[in-house]
Amino acid sequence: MNKISPDEVVLGLLVENACHGYQLLAHFRASALGPVWKLSTSHLYAILKRLERRGEITGRETGGDTAPIRTEYWLTPAGERRLHRWLNEPQPSASTRHIRTTFLSRLYIARLIGVPVAPIIAAQKNACQNYREALQAMQSQADNPDVEYLSLDLLITELGAIIEWFDRCETSLTALQADRPDINRELP
Repeated sequence: MNKISPDEVVLGLLVENACHGYQLLAHFRASALGPVWKLSTSHLYAILKRLERRGEITGRETGGDTAPIRTEYWLTPAGERRLHRWLNEPQPSASTRHIRTTFLSRLYIARLIGVPVAPIIAAQKNACQNYREALQAMQSQADNPDVEYLSLDLLITELGAIIEWFDRCETSLTALQADRPDINRELP
């Protein structure tokens, strides 16, 4: 099972402003990201160290005589490229777990930094439609009402509901983006 980590979400939060870890953690907890990612302080700092080792963020100690020393992080060009690839993933995972975490995070970061959400929704919807078609082909070969048939039926039904939900996402979010003239931002 692939481990899902909010690395790219952290990169997205650093697009506009440099931040220290506690600011990033507060943003996760106070925003729509809170229900998606249950981050501990130690997990966030492990992510920051990993991103820094990869050269995707840079940290610098700040503070002084009256304030505690903190490391402030900002995005590097390598981090911007990784964020761009993540936001524009042409074949995202169609698993429900990835939709609940990665897809929702992509939408959040795209809206935060002014990137259009319609292509993100379209790519995710297409991945789910392709997966549903593959499951339907498998189901047509399964014995009815075998457990395999029923489990495939559950996945197909779940994907159908998710695909309908994508249409609602697109309608809601593109209407909101139409009111924002800064929404066509491009990352390198």
